[in-house]
Amino acid sequence: MSETTHNSAVASAPPSPDDGLAPAELAAKYGLSVSGARVSLPDYVRQMWGRRHFILAFSQAKLTAQYSQAKLGQLWQVATPLLNAAVYFFIFGLLLKSSRGMPHDMYIPFLVTGVFVFTFTQNSAMSGVRAISGNLGLVRALHFPRASLPISFSLQQLQQLLFSMIVLVIVLLGFGHYPGPSWVLILPALALQFVFNIGLSLIMARLGAKTPDLAQLLPFLLRTWMYASGVMFPLARTLESAGASGWVSDAMMANPAAVYMDLMRYALIDGYGAGNLPPHVWALALGWAVLFGVGGFVYFWKAEEQYGRG
Repeated sequence: MSETTHNSAVASAPPSPDDGLAPAELAAKYGLSVSGARVSLPDYVRQMWGRRHFILAFSQAKLTAQYSQAKLGQLWQVATPLLNAAVYFFIFGLLLKSSRGMPHDMYIPFLVTGVFVFTFTQNSAMSGVRAISGNLGLVRALHFPRASLPISFSLQQLQQLLFSMIVLVIVLLGFGHYPGPSWVLILPALALQFVFNIGLSLIMARLGAKTPDLAQLLPFLLRTWMYASGVMFPLARTLESAGASGWVSDAMMANPAAVYMDLMRYALIDGYGAGNLPPHVWALALGWAVLFGVGGFVYFWKAEEQYGRG
């Protein structure tokens, strides 16, 4: 065929029915969608429920691998917060006399409970801030709801706390605090704190995915939060003796870490509750759990398509 005939055949080809369509119109015509696009919130929740076995298995695998290189292995799950409590007792209980007149048989369980409960929230935040940035290979290689990662890390911390509770119970029994009706409150208190921790972990995960340097700053923020929450000393008595104004005392007593510690201390320690729990403590605990749990989930979901890119 001559060049003239060939050019004539090309020129006479009929126009494509797709000519003039915008990319979005072409995608709609052929049923195409953006890879990794964010689905609706109800669909996202359904996807999360479908990955529930992965979330549980991933958390258990991370928990097992956490101390796999240490000779004491999983014992460090209990030894680490217990050693922290021993250090805080030496500094704040013996040297600084921060117990505010609380006898040792109450102050030591008070301190150990506070350390274990705050460590639960602290580690959830620390693992959450690295949930995306520290697992980019997994995020980029597989398609799954990214919220599975921070939720799985929070679940890992819950399992670690349950191991620590064995030691906490031994400490309580050793100082004469035996199981009673108030111990039933442990379950709702832990459930509310767990929901709060999930929301906090999701918020930290989104912030950490965008700003990896936040992982270096977060320990300083958490340490400040620990000192402001009364982990090592009775917060209400300390604020009263310091002459803190009413709104400052109310704000510090209502912060979520202080609320969840007070709930656990009230449930576990005989004679602690009277005059130490802030007003409407259960309402505060529920409010923080709903605010962070729901708000953190929605906040994380809104950036779903951005994780692992760039």
